[in-house]
Amino acid sequence: QETVPFGDAVLATKDTCLGSEICEELWAPNSPHIEMGLDGVEIFTNSSGSHHVLRKAHTRVDLVNSATAKNGGIYILANQKGCDGDRLYYDGCAMVSMNGETVAQGSQFSLKDVEVLVATLDLEDVRSYRAEISSRNLAASKVNPYPRVKVNFALSCSDDVAVPTCTPIQWRHHSPEEEISLGPACWLWDYLRRSKQAGFLLPLSGGIDSSATACIVYSMCHQVCLAVKNGNADVLADARRIVNDDAYVPEDPREFCKRVFTTCYMASENSSQDTCNRAKLLAEQIGSYHINLNIDAAVKAIVGIFSMVTGRTPRFSAFGGSSRENLALQNVQARIRMVLAYLFAQLTLWTRGIPGGLLVLGSANVDESLRGYLTKYDCSSADINPIGGISKADLKNFIQYCIENFQLTALRSIMSAPPTAELEPLVDGQVAQTDEADMGMTYAELSIYGKLRKIAKAGPYSMFSKLINMWKEICTPREVASKVKHFFRMYSVNRHKMTTLTPSYHAENYSPDDNRFDLRPFLYNTAWSWQFRCIDEQVN
Repeated sequence: QETVPFGDAVLATKDTCLGSEICEELWAPNSPHIEMGLDGVEIFTNSSGSHHVLRKAHTRVDLVNSATAKNGGIYILANQKGCDGDRLYYDGCAMVSMNGETVAQGSQFSLKDVEVLVATLDLEDVRSYRAEISSRNLAASKVNPYPRVKVNFALSCSDDVAVPTCTPIQWRHHSPEEEISLGPACWLWDYLRRSKQAGFLLPLSGGIDSSATACIVYSMCHQVCLAVKNGNADVLADARRIVNDDAYVPEDPREFCKRVFTTCYMASENSSQDTCNRAKLLAEQIGSYHINLNIDAAVKAIVGIFSMVTGRTPRFSAFGGSSRENLALQNVQARIRMVLAYLFAQLTLWTRGIPGGLLVLGSANVDESLRGYLTKYDCSSADINPIGGISKADLKNFIQYCIENFQLTALRSIMSAPPTAELEPLVDGQVAQTDEADMGMTYAELSIYGKLRKIAKAGPYSMFSKLINMWKEICTPREVASKVKHFFRMYSVNRHKMTTLTPSYHAENYSPDDNRFDLRPFLYNTAWSWQFRCIDEQVN
């Protein structure tokens, strides 16, 4: 090495030239690899911290390949792996690309702390590729040269002519359902082993959301058993410490699930036997330690205190009560479930003679959080939530994936049942309350509202303008206006709930998480007078 200039520079070895980008620079409009490539840099490296989002890997791979497609060259991407103690999960996906094609692919969603990816390539292929691009040669003559740091070293040697080089491969992308099965599962394992807890507790209602959460934990158990089978000593050591058994070897996912996962069905007089049976059957199939309990005594005690102090007894709407009474009685049930979840998380293992405590898992999906369709400080309040950044539509597809790949037949009846909170009285023994009727909108509509609000930065009027064209075949402008107004009223009324959302796995770019991602006010003028008036003028 002869000189060390300050500022941007590239490394010049005896046989080639190397440049480096850092993470976000790959995604920038004026990425450094453009100028570097024109200046003769042949190998680009990128030490990245790119977090996982559903369906994002395609974009990342395309960016790396396009970096060398126009300009030629070799691009080496190394990406962070694992949970950083936050809502983000870094999914690896190391890769090597040459002249616009992938030649080596690392794993995504692995429990390995470190993975090494190797490729053997011919620098002459880069030079011949560039020689064919006449426009590149013209642009290269006008570029400002980078300072060279000369290094007395060569990446190749004279006797490696017979060494075979890597050929292009087709990138194997995971489906969104596989991503949900693997990403949050790896995140849960990282969180569990680093928090030094003994497992998880999940209030399992027999609905899609809590069942999907249970399936992710079951997938985690699969990943742990597979890693141990493949000789991962670190995972084995962590598993032994978590179950407090130095001789233990996790081989069967169901058996491991029994040790680290407790599910709890909390029935009330408003619960149906169907959901109880679904929860019990799913727990049996995944192997979790399952608890059945009834919260009616606690609900009556809480409401009894209120009645004793005020002399008034609230009633459900079905029994002649007002909407305020009806909502308050639903919230009491929901909040008692949260209190009981934490009590059982702290002491269940104690009753079984096992040391340690359990982390409480939440199971509110991203669409419900956006709409605010949850009780503040109910079972949505937990330690962590693996599905808090995943839409209802994606969770349904994930449930179908689990039926087919994990043979969890209990999920079939869960899939076919309408989502319900089961907080209002039954009618003739059957559930009369459904989520979509309560919300006044469908889950499919909620996903669209969420993407327009967060990603497209649309307020009420902008959203209305986009949806009258998007939904012109199914809704009149007046119907669109009514839907948009209802969403924004509910969004603004419930925005305060986002300040207390359980930390969730970040999987969607329209997440309403107030704490780190969606930094917006939590006190709105819910009338939206100017925006709604503009909508009305367009409708009229």
